[in-house]
Amino acid sequence: MSPRELTVTSADGSRIRAEVYGPEGAPAVVLAHGWTCSIRFWDAQIRALAVDHRVIAYDQRGHGGSPEPLDRVAGYSTDALADDLEAVLAATLGPGERAVLAGHSMGGMTIMAAARRPRVRQHAAAALLCSTGPSRLTAEALVVPLGPGRVRTRLTRSILGAKAPLGPVTPLSKRILKYATMGPGSAPDRVDACARIVHACPRGARHGWSRVLAGLDVEADVRELRMPVAVLVGTADRLTPPAHSRALAAALPHCTGLVELAGMGHMTPVEAPEAVTAQIRELTLTYLGARENSLERNAEERNTQEQKAAEKEEAGA
Repeated sequence: MSPRELTVTSADGSRIRAEVYGPEGAPAVVLAHGWTCSIRFWDAQIRALAVDHRVIAYDQRGHGGSPEPLDRVAGYSTDALADDLEAVLAATLGPGERAVLAGHSMGGMTIMAAARRPRVRQHAAAALLCSTGPSRLTAEALVVPLGPGRVRTRLTRSILGAKAPLGPVTPLSKRILKYATMGPGSAPDRVDACARIVHACPRGARHGWSRVLAGLDVEADVRELRMPVAVLVGTADRLTPPAHSRALAAALPHCTGLVELAGMGHMTPVEAPEAVTAQIRELTLTYLGARENSLERNAEERNTQEQKAAEKEEAGA
């Protein structure tokens, strides 16, 4: 499946790489990945949804095909995340066109940070917040096997904010990544896929965004998400434990439901692709009228087939 590729210019001049899949005019879905990931993190959702949706995915600044920001200090911020999402929406959606937004981890934080933005309110029909949280990320993470407190928070911040290169993907690095980010039953091929994506993230972007996430607080923005929002999390998520998602579900003005996936870790779009895709599809069916559009297309196809059959029968007579 070949995408249409484009480069979007954000408010500060940063270049954001985006890919668009699927038929023009189909219900639109916009996918925002998380820290140290890339568009490729959404491959399973792109394959499944692009059959009957227009799927727009982009690389967060400093990830994948999007270069690091020009300003290595101010270029890393929640405002920058919101700017980039607004720029992608402006470049890929027509006037008045609405889409379902899906964000994983930092991608969900992007949607929260952009909640007050006029363009986001104009274009977002609904959203999925997947394995994410609005604040206290290092304080509540369970990567370090200690009780909550200053020592655990400090160790977590130093581990996630390390400047050292990750190096090549090895059996040891995959074990570490699986422990920190995935459920204990994750299939080896999915662990390998996540490891290759994470290890490909440039060191500068990994460190730059780690500082933003360590101080993240978009609690007030959660209450500004006025569109319908679904929340999804794995019960074995060590990076953004279910407590975050439960608090989100309680704080959102219009939460359509909270799904907790038993045994799944933080990388839910890769670990449980069918479940995540189903949540996105349900939002498009409910809030973009995709079910009705699909029924109309099926009816048109049936009418065309019946007409061709009738014409063939007449020609044979």
